Amino acid sequence: MGTKIAGCDPQLRQRIAQMSARLMMQEGIEDYHLAKSKAASQLGVYHSRHLPSNREIQEEIQVYQRLFYGDTQPIRLQHLRRVALDVMKLFARYSPRLVGSVLSGTATQHSKITLHLFAHSAEEIAVFLLERNIPYQVSEKRFYLSEKRTHLSDSVICPCYRFIAGEETVMLIIFNINDIRWSPPNPVDGKPMVRADVKTLERLLDEE
Repeated sequence: MGTKIAGCDPQLRQRIAQMSARLMMQEGIEDYHLAKSKAASQLGVYHSRHLPSNREIQEEIQVYQRLFYGDTQPIRLQHLRRVALDVMKLFARYSPRLVGSVLSGTATQHSKITLHLFAHSAEEIAVFLLERNIPYQVSEKRFYLSEKRTHLSDSVICPCYRFIAGEETVMLIIFNINDIRWSPPNPVDGKPMVRADVKTLERLLDEE
């Protein structure tokens, strides 16, 4: 049986957020919903009213990083950003944009570099990789256009190419050439995802 509390329990909600953050940090879980579901299950909580928001989990990730990785996380982040910059320059013709934890600053030891590329077709990217003898794996990613996630018609599916740069995993998510004017929702707050081009990333590295 799960925990039975009338109404939302703020302390329980925070405990779930803290455990979710720890799972994402230690196990490399990237999906907020999966992390909070696993955390709630471990705490014996089975009612959605106690589940924290993605923003609350991200705040706990930042706290966790300051407490346990204050000396190493900034170095790790800078390294990932430099690798990202090199890859972005390689794919310059596809207007690369850095997104996700490497941009926001919450990257962990498990984080991959995620880039949005813009092309007339996904096959262009496949050919680009093959011509440079870069082995890759193909997948897809679905972006929901609203936080409710009730209708598949309210979503778009983008081809993805995953490869290794040095020792780091890079995920290329391929958008249509015109989609540079549109950004999918951020899983943390539902607002348009922040993207950084090469010049913006160079400024971030200069500031560091």
